[in-house]
Amino acid sequence: MKFLAWIGGILLTIVVGIYVVAFTSFGNGIIKPIIETKIKEQTKLDSELTSFSLSMSEFNIVLLLDKDNSLFVNGTYSLFSQAFDITYRVEMNKLQALKSLTNAPIQGKFYTNGTVKGDMAFIEIDGVSDVAKSETTYHVELTELNPTSIIAKIKEAKLDSLLYLGGQSSYAKADINLDINFKNITPHALDGDVSLVTKKGKIDSFLMKNDFNVSIPNTSFDMKLDAKLKGDGVDYTYLLSSNLAKIISSGKVIPQPLKTDIKYAVDIKELAVLKPITGADVRGAFRLNGSVKGTKAKMIVDGKSDIASSDTKFTATLKEFNPATIKATIKDLKLQKVLYMVKQPHYTDGVLSLSVDISDAKSGKLKGTIVSKIQKGLLDSKFITKEYKFKTPMPRTTYKLSTLTTLSGDIADTKVDLDSSLANLDIKRARFNIKDGSLVSDYLVKIQSLDKLFFVSERHIRGGISANGELKKAKDLDFTMHSNVVGGKIDALLHNDDFHADLTSVQTLDALRMLIYPEIFKSSLNAKVDYNLVQKKGTFSGHLVDGKFTKNQVLTLVKQYAQVDLYAEKFKGDIGATINKEKIIASLDLRSNTSSIKTKNTKLNSKTKKISSKIDIVANHNPLTVKLSGDVSSPKVEVDATELMKKEAGKAIDKEVGKLLRGLF
Repeated sequence: MKFLAWIGGILLTIVVGIYVVAFTSFGNGIIKPIIETKIKEQTKLDSELTSFSLSMSEFNIVLLLDKDNSLFVNGTYSLFSQAFDITYRVEMNKLQALKSLTNAPIQGKFYTNGTVKGDMAFIEIDGVSDVAKSETTYHVELTELNPTSIIAKIKEAKLDSLLYLGGQSSYAKADINLDINFKNITPHALDGDVSLVTKKGKIDSFLMKNDFNVSIPNTSFDMKLDAKLKGDGVDYTYLLSSNLAKIISSGKVIPQPLKTDIKYAVDIKELAVLKPITGADVRGAFRLNGSVKGTKAKMIVDGKSDIASSDTKFTATLKEFNPATIKATIKDLKLQKVLYMVKQPHYTDGVLSLSVDISDAKSGKLKGTIVSKIQKGLLDSKFITKEYKFKTPMPRTTYKLSTLTTLSGDIADTKVDLDSSLANLDIKRARFNIKDGSLVSDYLVKIQSLDKLFFVSERHIRGGISANGELKKAKDLDFTMHSNVVGGKIDALLHNDDFHADLTSVQTLDALRMLIYPEIFKSSLNAKVDYNLVQKKGTFSGHLVDGKFTKNQVLTLVKQYAQVDLYAEKFKGDIGATINKEKIIASLDLRSNTSSIKTKNTKLNSKTKKISSKIDIVANHNPLTVKLSGDVSSPKVEVDATELMKKEAGKAIDKEVGKLLRGLF
């Protein structure tokens, strides 16, 4: 008996202790600072419990989160029946001070008050609020702490105030009315309806321009949503109407498990207005309508559009919300309108047609084809000339383009056929690895008339050229080029920034004819070119063989009066140059059995078009020195023919050399 009495005494002491600590003013004084410390730790605010009173049946709590935001809660309760009757009031006068608690960019004011009544089996919450300057009432019922019914009315809420509460600028103003009547929100037993009406909407054009650089006219809008919940499904109709856009959607959605059967239509007069939402910097009109049907396991989305004056249709199959198959056709899309929509300059006109048939759209397992054609292509020569600062106008350029892309796994193989009035390009297979971003492509380019490229080269050139090679782009860039031109061939390689070319058996007479230079020297040239594109430095070294001069007045006079027949001489020798950005230093050393032509340190500036050169000619022991200086296009020519001057030909040769060399430049 003593033992039982001892145990009973201990239990009584514990109970009395708990009662004293929990339900008396003395105990409340002990608990209050402990709770206050925990609140500060959780909220990271300088919070204070200005009032904390807890008895066996009543409580009163006042919590100052900070000097501007407060919570007031008081009421009665029963420990045994677990029933309660609570009154609450929330006064938030400076929401931005609570960012450390909410982790959201909120600001402004929020007020609500109401009651919570019931027990742990069934709870009713009733309250009012002035959120976003509205008149709001709400009634919520919870069964076993789970929401089962919600009735709420929000009258005349201000959209700009809601945006401000969310930390956004007041990009739009509108009055919002919302009626929620969920008699039952228990899963699979839904019963209720929602009505959302937005009226007197107006977009702030000044803020849109200031924050997003989007210029839109005065825009008003209205919106209406009606939804009925019954059982597992939701039947709804939605309408957004404004002078810039109209969006309509209706149908049925079953949330669990997901099943949809809806129709949609979008008519946007100006896409720029959506930039704050989509982030896309586009403009112009856009229309689209279609349907969404199916389940999470298999959903079919189809649509039609007249984007950029086209006839566009698509059907996509989604599995677990991921694309599974895609079919699309685009007919007669106007390229000039697409460029306008994506805010690009008017580079071209043209009509694009596209056909997409992807039977497997899963990443890594792609399978399908994409066919595209551009007809009636016409480059905007006037704009391109101005944009790239060409000194002469780009000629009128028409083109047509066709591509065929085959998808297999991570590989996209593309065939390209481009025909234009400037050049033709043929690519049999451009292989792009989607996974690692690498590209390997062959090419064949044909230019029928190089003279049409005068606006780029700034030099008239006869004839045409064709070249072929390969492009590789992975970690490094490698580009090869092979061409048979001017009686020889050129083999070139670009590795990242380093360019190398081999010229084999190039015929100088053909080259002079192509470049429209005086055709005075016939020879075969072998040469190498090395050049770094970034440093703009390089070298040129070549060797000339079997060189012979063609008929010209200078050598004819030399033959007549100096009794030296340079036409009969065969020359060979070296030609070279070093390139340092715009500065070029060239050398030439040609020799025959009796004569020589030499120049060292010929200086040419490709930017200023200036030249400084001294050419030493020895014709059978008869020396002749020619100096060039000034503009490349019309250099000053000085001839020192002292020895030849002793003969009758001196003055004539002096005069003709000047004419000839000016003609070369």
